Order: sequence, then C-alpha cells, then structure tokens
Amino acid sequence: MQLEPYSTCSMHQTIKKIKIIIVDDHQMIRETWKMILQQNELFEIVFDCASGAEAIIAAQEYKPDIMLMDINMAPVNGFEATRKISKLVPSTKIIGVSINNQPTYARNMIQLGAKGFVTKNSSQQEMIKAIIEVYNGGNYICNEIKEKMEN
Repeated sequence: MQLEPYSTCSMHQTIKKIKIIIVDDHQMIRETWKMILQQNELFEIVFDCASGAEAIIAAQEYKPDIMLMDINMAPVNGFEATRKISKLVPSTKIIGVSINNQPTYARNMIQLGAKGFVTKNSSQQEMIKAIIEVYNGGNYICNEIKEKMEN
C-alpha cells in the first residue's frame, strides 16, 4: 500500500508559510529582521539580499510571496528594484522599508508597484501586520507615514 504525500490520514495539517525575501544593504538589519520574523510560524525567510540588483535575481529565482525592500542602496536602489521586480515577477508583493518617513517615499514605492510601506521605526507588530495584510491582497502604509499624509 502506498500513501499519497498529503494523505488524509496524516495527523499534521500542512500550513503554507509566507515566503519572504529580505533586502537591505546592512547585514545587521537583515539578520535582525530574519531573527524576528522566523519566530512567527507563518513566515519562512527564503533568502536575503544586500542590494537591489541581487533582489531582482532572487525574486526571479525564489518567487517569494513578500519582499521587504530597503530603499537607499547602491548601485540599484529599492525604487528601481521594485519597478523591475513588479514587471518581472508580478506575484511577488513588495513592501518598501526605509528610515525615511516622508510620504513621498511611500507614494513613489506604491506608484512603482509596491503594495506596502513601513519605516524602520515601525514596531515588530506593525511589520507583521503589514506582511499579512499585503500577503492577503491588501495595501499597507504604516501609521507613522499615514499621520503625515493626513496633516
């Protein structure tokens, strides 16, 4: 008798994890996000990138559900990488992440194809909320930026 891979007699229910790629030119930032997000059983960090150029290649190779995209990187910044990835791998949903809390950064990222934007001042809970909201088809702008947009 052969069992099918996801047999109905299995005691464990398989949970589809949200596949995430972290893009930031600072290794400490990447490692911190990875450590925080891996504590949540919903998330699987499939790769991390130190540049926008790496991110474009990784998006095509890994086809993540979510990509957390830093903005200020060289030689390819987060704006350019977002524009390219949105065209090449439209299934990957990008969340812009920046220390810059100006609404123009968030607007530019959304115009280039990102589905969300959080600042590096955002809490762990807000980052998780943003990932889940965007994964489920919504858009997310962090509270810090939303408050500035309303003023």
